[in-house]
Amino acid sequence: MSAIRVLIVEDDPIIAEDIRDMLTSVNYEAIGVAYSKEDAITAIDTDKPDLVLLDINLEGHYEGFEVAEHINKTRKLPFLYITSYSGKEIIERAKPTMPMGYIVKPFNEKELYSTIEVALYNFSKFVLPVTLTKDAINAKVPTPLTEKEFEILKGLFEGKTNQQLADSQFVSINTIKTHIKNIFEKMDTHTRSETVAKVHSLLN
Repeated sequence: MSAIRVLIVEDDPIIAEDIRDMLTSVNYEAIGVAYSKEDAITAIDTDKPDLVLLDINLEGHYEGFEVAEHINKTRKLPFLYITSYSGKEIIERAKPTMPMGYIVKPFNEKELYSTIEVALYNFSKFVLPVTLTKDAINAKVPTPLTEKEFEILKGLFEGKTNQQLADSQFVSINTIKTHIKNIFEKMDTHTRSETVAKVHSLLN
């Protein structure tokens, strides 16, 4: 509960399961696998992930780019391309879709983790830049956040995992989950990505 929720868009079931295992081992929540463009768009709209790992080549076509266009039109959501293609032509096509990262297969757990961490941080700082203060937030929500909840909210905005939040606040992960649950209730949101988008809309 309240972990960073990742949607895997990958048409090879074996690779998809490898990625799911990698995510689980570094404390992300793999909320599902979409094997096609249509499944990916439905999952993005329905499940509201915090991050999407997006294969460029779906079912023999470059439909990952179309999924990226959908994300950019409908939701403020970071995504990373995962692909076997590293040629200049594909990279030039990828750039305008504004991915937060580009990982060439095969990759390992450390590469995936480090790329996701940098992507989430950059997304919060450069794609959704806001001046985040407790007074500004509390002026916009019915029930004010406590000082501790605001500190946790800042961590969510920076893309920190539950473990990173627990370490920085010197509390247990269960305590962090309780704080996040309270933040969701006060912000009237249900996921991390919804909360980040809500903060952005409130302060802009």
